[in-house]
Amino acid sequence: MQYRSVNEIAKKWNVSERSVRNYCAQGRVDGAFLTGKTWNIPENAEKPERSNKKKEQPITLLDILQKQKASKYSGGIYHKTQIDLTYNSNHIEGSRLTHDQTRYIFETNTIGVEKEVLNVDDVIETVNHFRCIDMIIDNVKVALTEKFIKELHLILKNGTSDYRKDCFVVGDYKKLPNEVGGMGTSLPEEVADKMKVLLTEYNGKEEKILEDILDFHVKFERIHPFQDGSGRVGRLIIFKECLKYNIVPFIIEDNLKMFYYRGLKEWNNKKGYLTDTCLIAQDKYKTYLDYFRIMY
Repeated sequence: MQYRSVNEIAKKWNVSERSVRNYCAQGRVDGAFLTGKTWNIPENAEKPERSNKKKEQPITLLDILQKQKASKYSGGIYHKTQIDLTYNSNHIEGSRLTHDQTRYIFETNTIGVEKEVLNVDDVIETVNHFRCIDMIIDNVKVALTEKFIKELHLILKNGTSDYRKDCFVVGDYKKLPNEVGGMGTSLPEEVADKMKVLLTEYNGKEEKILEDILDFHVKFERIHPFQDGSGRVGRLIIFKECLKYNIVPFIIEDNLKMFYYRGLKEWNNKKGYLTDTCLIAQDKYKTYLDYFRIMY
């Protein structure tokens, strides 16, 4: 007997991965069994018939994030996501704030410093990143547009020292050429056209799988549309799009940074580098969901 993954069966049945997992968990797929947390599904399994009875829609991760955000719930998955996503994404880009300092800013809107010098921009961008996460949670279902992406950048960089530089445009595309990791990116005069093409291509796909989201991310980072902040904006977009398409989101932690960079660089030659790195990060986020008893 040959077995297939949840992802493969979801494509075959033309349903979401969440639906396939729910069918399996409810015992509605003959022969399906778990190995650890992975469903093994017979390749010839029949798609379960839709029940005529009205059932309550399962509460999704997005539902919970939106509810906890609205109620300012402390200690849940929203709280955890805000701190870990902000700390790690900023740290990748050189922020010197610690995880505890990031947590303290989120929880108290203050920061205590003793015998230490902090970079003001690190603090401002931390607070701004919290607002960016709120923006994507509130606008998960919105299609990706240039306007939306520029708004994320405006929120992230507002009030920083970059905001006062003549060569830096906050909330708009870069004016000067830049490199990332020693590699060239799109020239300023190319950015607008390349972003339009990228968004048209991406939004033209009705349903997105993880590979589509990662492919968008790689192309976005190679364009590198902003003078600074493209990496953080790009990772926020990944999180948003995973929530939108019922894919477990993930956070690239600092210990995965070099693997993440290698994956971006080698995407055209070997997609597995980036995919595997993101799946490792996804498994880590699943442990959070398991702890908080959130279905996925």
